[in-house]
Amino acid sequence: MKRATSDCNQFPATRYQGSKRKLADAIVDELRDLDFTTVLDAFGGTGAVAYAFKVAGKEVTYNDLLRFNHQIGLALIENNSVTLDSDDLTAMSVRHGHVTYGDFIERTFEDIYFTTEENRLLDVIVGNVRRIRCPYKRALSWFAVAQAAIAKRPYNLFHRRNLYMRTARVSRSFGNKSSWDRSFDDHFKVLAAQANAAVIESRRPCRAVCGDILEVKPGFDLVYVDTPYLNRRGVGVDYRDFYHFLEGLVRYDDWPAMVDMSSKHRRLRREPDPWSSPGLCHEMFCALFERFRDSILVVSYRSDGIPSIDELAGMLRAVKRNVRVVEKGLYQYALSTRRDTREVLLIGT
Repeated sequence: MKRATSDCNQFPATRYQGSKRKLADAIVDELRDLDFTTVLDAFGGTGAVAYAFKVAGKEVTYNDLLRFNHQIGLALIENNSVTLDSDDLTAMSVRHGHVTYGDFIERTFEDIYFTTEENRLLDVIVGNVRRIRCPYKRALSWFAVAQAAIAKRPYNLFHRRNLYMRTARVSRSFGNKSSWDRSFDDHFKVLAAQANAAVIESRRPCRAVCGDILEVKPGFDLVYVDTPYLNRRGVGVDYRDFYHFLEGLVRYDDWPAMVDMSSKHRRLRREPDPWSSPGLCHEMFCALFERFRDSILVVSYRSDGIPSIDELAGMLRAVKRNVRVVEKGLYQYALSTRRDTREVLLIGT
């Protein structure tokens, strides 16, 4: 198994909204002169920054509240050596005679995200992945399934009922129809190979946890914070809503009770998210900074967000003697129409 190298080029490409993959190396490099060994990535997401810390030889704890994101942390942060082989991939998408498969996806999501045949296949895949005993092979499989599902979606999201955009026989001015129409099997093979290539042996033990960040026990040298983003109009990025289908896949048994059958796109029942609330997010940042006040605090945010950069710096100064604000330059996220946004790093020591 590969030892960790000096860059993150082997980290898989992703269409996941808000990914820091292109910035991860620069973020970790900005912190190179600080003295720290243990790191908590508080809102792990795609795992790109946690992975960069792992490559840098740090003892990393990846945390995320969403179960499907947690599988990314298990697959690429906690996992040191396990990979998928061709037999694993072949077994993923075929029916096995001794297995009883569900049909929840086929029954519930007709003509919403995928074709009938694809829905039926996903029910089979879920049944097979759940039977994998090795937690890291299972996590790598979930990674491949989730990324394949994202790749086959217009806008790479699950925020509306729009299968027709894939299937309509019309001329197109946007979108990657070849990617939409590529089979799940083909996507699996490519994405599993990318995930396999990203599995590296860390110099220090790393782990992945799944929970509310305000319930994670303090004690880390450095805490990296990249919360859901609220723009200046107070509109937040609701990852649970955008990727509810992926959360349902990994929580298949619970899914029927979680889904909102009255919504056209069968989203999950709403749960309040204080991080995406203009009225509560300031309070949440203050609570987070207070909980981890004994750690170096590093916050990624955008220059046009709520709270403002000045407000975040003020909150950090309530618990930290030194606060440094670093602008990482212009950066446009996927699906964003703003071209003047700057990625900002706030460092409290």
